[in-house]
Amino acid sequence: MNDQRVQRVLEGLEGKGLTQALICDPLSIWYLTGYYTEPFERFLALYLTSRQDAPTATLFCNRLFPDAGDACPNVVLFSDTNSPVPLVANACDHNAALGVDKDLAARWLLPLMDARAATGFVLASDVVDDVRSVKDGREQELMRKASRINDEAMGWLAAQVREGVTEEEIASGLLGEYRRLGAQDHSFTPIVSFGANAADPHHEPDQTVFHKGDMVLFDVGCKYDWYCSDMTRVFFTAEPTAHQLEIYETVRRANEAAEAIIEPGVTFAEIDYAARSVIEDAGYGPYFTHRLGHQIGLVDHEPGDVSASHGKPVRPGQCFSIEPGIYLPGDIGVRIEDLVIVTEDGCEVINHYPHDVCVLDV
Repeated sequence: MNDQRVQRVLEGLEGKGLTQALICDPLSIWYLTGYYTEPFERFLALYLTSRQDAPTATLFCNRLFPDAGDACPNVVLFSDTNSPVPLVANACDHNAALGVDKDLAARWLLPLMDARAATGFVLASDVVDDVRSVKDGREQELMRKASRINDEAMGWLAAQVREGVTEEEIASGLLGEYRRLGAQDHSFTPIVSFGANAADPHHEPDQTVFHKGDMVLFDVGCKYDWYCSDMTRVFFTAEPTAHQLEIYETVRRANEAAEAIIEPGVTFAEIDYAARSVIEDAGYGPYFTHRLGHQIGLVDHEPGDVSASHGKPVRPGQCFSIEPGIYLPGDIGVRIEDLVIVTEDGCEVINHYPHDVCVLDV
């Protein structure tokens, strides 16, 4: 059990007027206790409370799950033939509201409501999300390591570009390279886009064949010791036209403009505007079709985006992407993405693969 993290969650619950919460996200449970299992259709939950007459933490586990005794001092076991609902209801304070996780399925939530386990049920996932948002020193180092591996993998990807290769062929070989470099898995399905396919921000690798002259976009990330990386780079395979160069340089300037203003106190919305205004001033505003970035940690997209609708200030230890893009359907797509960690007086860009104009020799 990570007592410091649990205490921060309890303090966050207090700020919402809550004394108890039920957490069901397996990664959040791991984050707070060090215990991880994938429950699939079965029930798994961590009950936290600041009540003095009850254990601070109680973990509800199916007997089929791995032993959780070393992770939590109070474990309640049940089997497939027992409903966990009465057990959870018995642990709850019936005279107070219960904070619930966004991942709590209706098949458990509705019976808990019927059992009157609490006076009300309040969505409280944002409390845990907020604690997870600020990475401690160990987490930051793991984020850096994951990004260093991603830097190396980007070099490998660039070397795979050759006449006749398909997007899918390159994408399918990436996991082996990640594992050779020490990572455990992808952090998301890799994006490999040739030519006009890059104008689809979420293009999935297919049988499109590379031909010399195509622009190539790679948006990839790996997991290292639970923590994710994410980076996008675009390569030319012939001398860029004036049109291509204009698009690329506009996106690069937008990326760098946003990164230049990041420091504690600057809002996520202001960071988004710094990049978006560069693209709008160049006349491509309608073709920047997504938010500027997302927070990242145990999953690639964690809550708390970098967008015009997020008016909160950034804090030291937060890690998020800066990924402006311009997408002209049927023509060209460019996105340049870095990860940054907010420091006490600015930010640290944890990707080191360059994003200068690069023409591959293919």
